[in-house]
Amino acid sequence: MAETRGVRSASTGRRAPGLRRVWCCSFTAAPDSPDHRRSSSTHRELRPSKTPPKLSHPGSFHSSPSPSSKLGLGIIDPRRILSPGRVSPIDSDTPLGPLPGILDSASISTTAVESEPECPDPAPKERSLVPEKPKTDTRVSLRERSLDLRLCLKGKDGRCLVLELDSGVLCESSAFFAAMVLDSIRKVSDADCQKIEVAGVEDVDVFKETIELMYEKDASRWLMKAGVSRAIGILEVCLKIMFDRGMRSCLKYIEAVPWTETEEEKLKRLFARSTIDKAICEDVLARLDPQDCNHSEDLAVQLIQSVTNATNGNARREMRSLVNGLLSESSVYQKEPVGLNKDSLYSICHSCLNSLVKLFEEALSSIPMDQMTAGKRTKPLIERVSKQVENLNWLLEILIDKEMAEDFVGLWANQKELIRMHERASPMLRYELSRISANVFIALGLRKLQCPGGMRFSILQSWFGPMLMDFGWLQRCSKGLDMRMLEESLGQVILTLRLKQQQILFEEWFRCFAGHGTECPNLCKAFQVWWRRSFVRTCEARR
Repeated sequence: MAETRGVRSASTGRRAPGLRRVWCCSFTAAPDSPDHRRSSSTHRELRPSKTPPKLSHPGSFHSSPSPSSKLGLGIIDPRRILSPGRVSPIDSDTPLGPLPGILDSASISTTAVESEPECPDPAPKERSLVPEKPKTDTRVSLRERSLDLRLCLKGKDGRCLVLELDSGVLCESSAFFAAMVLDSIRKVSDADCQKIEVAGVEDVDVFKETIELMYEKDASRWLMKAGVSRAIGILEVCLKIMFDRGMRSCLKYIEAVPWTETEEEKLKRLFARSTIDKAICEDVLARLDPQDCNHSEDLAVQLIQSVTNATNGNARREMRSLVNGLLSESSVYQKEPVGLNKDSLYSICHSCLNSLVKLFEEALSSIPMDQMTAGKRTKPLIERVSKQVENLNWLLEILIDKEMAEDFVGLWANQKELIRMHERASPMLRYELSRISANVFIALGLRKLQCPGGMRFSILQSWFGPMLMDFGWLQRCSKGLDMRMLEESLGQVILTLRLKQQQILFEEWFRCFAGHGTECPNLCKAFQVWWRRSFVRTCEARR
C-alpha cells in the first residue's frame, strides 16, 4: 500500500507540471533563466526607442502568444523544459548560440512600421477618403452658384419673406418673373446675386408654395398632399404670375376630386374675378355652371312625379323629405326659392285622383266576393289607396307652401264620384279620403288658405258628412294627424260661413254627436259661438 501510495504521489507529482504548464501559458514570454536573461538583454539593446503596438494573437491573454505557438515559431528552445517556477536547461554545458528566426513583438512591430514608408500606394480607405472632401466642397460651391437670385415677398399684412432661388427655373416657369429678372439684370449687371421684390402679396405662404411648385417634379402628388383649398389659392397665384404649368396642374387636380360647399364657393369667386381660357378650365366650369341642364322648375316637377310613382314606402318617404328640403325657401341648397309650374303640379294631382277613383271602383267590385278572396285583394288595395292619399296630402303641402292651393279646395270639393263611392266603401278604405279633407280643413282654419265663401261652403257641404262618419276611424288611425287641431279648425271654418249655412252644418253635427258621442268631432265651442251670434245678439239688437 505504501508503495502504491508512493507511486500515486509520484505520478501526481509528475502530473503537476502539466497542470502548471497551462498556467504558464498566460505569460508573454518564457520565465527568465540565467541563459535566457542574457539573450533578453541582448534583444532589449536592439529594441528601438519608439515602442510599436503589440501584435495581437487570438486565444491569448493580453495578446501574448502561447508556448506552443512560440515553439512552432522557434522562439522557445526545444531543448528547454518549462517548469512552474523557472526554465532549466537540459544540457547546461553546451553553450547556446543565437536562435535563428527568433523575433519578439518589438521587432515585428518595428519592421511593420519601417516597411510602411516603402509602400508608395496608400490603403484603399485612405485612397477613397482623400478625394471626397474636394468633391463635397465642389457640390456646395456649385449649389451656391446656382442660387443666383434672391426673391423678396412682402405681404399686405406686413410680413416679409426672402427666398434664394435658381433664376433659370424661375424664369422658365413664369413669364412674370422672367421679365422682372431681365429688368433687374439691366439695372445691375455685375452683381453675383440678383434681387427682385414682389409687394402687396395677399398670402405670403400661398405665394411661397406656388414658387415651390415650380421646383417639384411630380406636381400632382404635391397637390394631393396640399388639398383642394390650398390648390385653389395656388391656382390664383399661378394666374397672376403666368405660371401655366402650375395652373394646368391645379385645374387637373381640382377637377378630379370632390369639393365641399365652401371650396365650391371659393372657386366660383375665383372664376368670377379672373380671366381664364375656357378651353383649359372647361371641365371645372362644367361642374360649376350647368349650362345644358333642364330648368329647375321642370326638373322639380319631374322629381315630384317620380316620388308619387314610387312603389317602395320607405324610399318614398325619404324622397319626399329630400324634395321638401330642396323646395323649401330656407333650404341651404337654394339661394332663391325654386319656382314650380302650377299647371304641372295640378296635372300630377289629377293623375293621383284618377288613380284613387279606380282603386275605389276596384274595391267596390270585390265586395260581393267571398271573404277570403276579398281579404287577399283588400290588403294590397288598402296600401295602394293609402299611397295615393299620402301623395295628395304631400302635393297639398307643396301647393300651400307655394301659395297655389286655392284651386285644390275646389278640385277636392268637386269629387262627386268619390263622394258617391264613399258611402258604399269599407270604413278601412273610406276613412283615407277623410284624411285629405282633414288637411284641407286644418289649412283653412289656420288661415293658410284664403278661399271665397262659396268654395268654403261647397267643400264643407261635400265632405263634412263623410268626416262625421270617419272621425272615429281617424282617432284610432290618425297617422300623424292632430285630432284636437282638426276639431278646432273644423269649427273655425264653419264659423266663416253665413249664419244660415252654419245652422245647416251645426244641426247635422248635433244629430250625429247625439247618436255617436266621441265618435264625432267635438264642436261644442263653435256651436255656442254660432248660437250666441244667431239668437242672443239678435234678441239684444231687437230690444
